[in-house]
Amino acid sequence: MSAGAGTVSAGAGTVSAGVPAPAGVEWHNPTARERRAILDRARTIAMVGASPNPARASFFVATYLLSATHYEVTFVNPHATQILGRPVVPTLADLPAPPDIVDVFRRPTDLPEVLNESIAVGARVLWLQLGLRDESIARRGHAAGLTVVIDRCLKIEHARFHGGLHTAGFDTGVVSSRRPSDRRG
Repeated sequence: MSAGAGTVSAGAGTVSAGVPAPAGVEWHNPTARERRAILDRARTIAMVGASPNPARASFFVATYLLSATHYEVTFVNPHATQILGRPVVPTLADLPAPPDIVDVFRRPTDLPEVLNESIAVGARVLWLQLGLRDESIARRGHAAGLTVVIDRCLKIEHARFHGGLHTAGFDTGVVSSRRPSDRRG
């Protein structure tokens, strides 16, 4: 895969995130087995739109990734300098090396720009978080050589595949509404 000027060789032609995917480009959201393989192969994650605000979903996901996984996580946000005590880079182009996964926490209108940057830096996977569902972006990314996951939370998927999430929800080990002091025999 070559990544000159935001384009990537894709079969017979060149694809840019600014134009529609060629006719006939098929894309499907990866299956559970495929998502697990993506997560198992990955070593580096760039979180685009990561926030230093503890009330934001990206902060929660970042906390999990740093504390419960082996991934090398880099935060990308032009408006922050530090998140969870780690430095933040303003753009994907400022990363020292291409990330395995670009995990996106941005507005839907920002997705074409994030796709262009992901292609340009040579990322392997574009992962759009819950609520981000844009199949035209997915098809263009796929045509450019990226694996694209949409409308899935990387944290939930990782926890699901690695024992931190039960099939019925979060696995806390406690199935009770009683306070611990009320459970005495």
